[in-house]
Parts: sequence; structure tokens; C-alpha cells
Amino acid sequence: MLPYYKHSQYNWGIVLVVLFIMGSGVYIAAIWGDLRYAGLSFAVFGILIMLLFYRLKVEVGDSHICLTFGIGLIHRSIIRTDVVAAEAVRNLFWYGWGIRYTPNGWMWNIYGLDAVEITYTSSKKFRIGTDEPEQLIQALGY
Repeated sequence: MLPYYKHSQYNWGIVLVVLFIMGSGVYIAAIWGDLRYAGLSFAVFGILIMLLFYRLKVEVGDSHICLTFGIGLIHRSIIRTDVVAAEAVRNLFWYGWGIRYTPNGWMWNIYGLDAVEITYTSSKKFRIGTDEPEQLIQALGY
């Protein structure tokens, strides 16, 4: 699949929070010897979270829509012929970020409130968080 739309959106807030968690873990490990394993666990946990969720990459090709979180361990592929509609929507702030099930169906979002809601042939819906809703809708052909 050669993508004709490819966009990555980053969540610098999560990177800063994870860096704080990692720094706290290293500090705890260095200062309190009894808690060094707990501190190092904090640091390792922070690194894992950052690698898994620092960005959301969306690629649209002729046959598939590919979504990838972070380094790619968490990913999803949607067959384009299964999609019958796409429209720009605004998420409610309490839907949050990450992978969520909302009243509107599943949502993958890294940052912000803007999204594109796609409708499948089965009438189920799926939301893709993006800071470029118009460009994504255009790439999808709607």
C-alpha cells in the first residue's frame, strides 16, 4: 500500500508527563536505596508508555486506512470499501485521549477534540482523532 495521505500527530503533553514520571523514578532510585527497584520500575513504565502512545499516524491508501500508535505495536487497518461515509466531528472533552469506547463507537485519539467519524457498511461508527479533519476527509473521498 502506497499512502497518498500520511499524517502524524504528536502529544507533547504525554511526553512531558512521562519524562516527569521517569525523572521521578530515577530520583527515587538514586536517593532512597530501599525503593530503588520501585523507582526503576517507574522509569521503565514511563518509557513503555511513551513508546506506545507518543503519536498517532494515519495513512490512507487505495485499499486501506492504517492507524498506528507510537512505534507501531498498537495498530489498526480499515478496509476502505467497508467505509460508506466520513464527516468532521468534535469530541466531548470527557472522551479523553487514547483508545476509547464512546457512545458514538470506538475512538482513537492522541490529542485535541477534532476527529473524523467514519461509518461502516454495517452502520457502526469509528472516530479518528486528527488536527487535519478536512484533509483526512478529502483523502477518504468524502
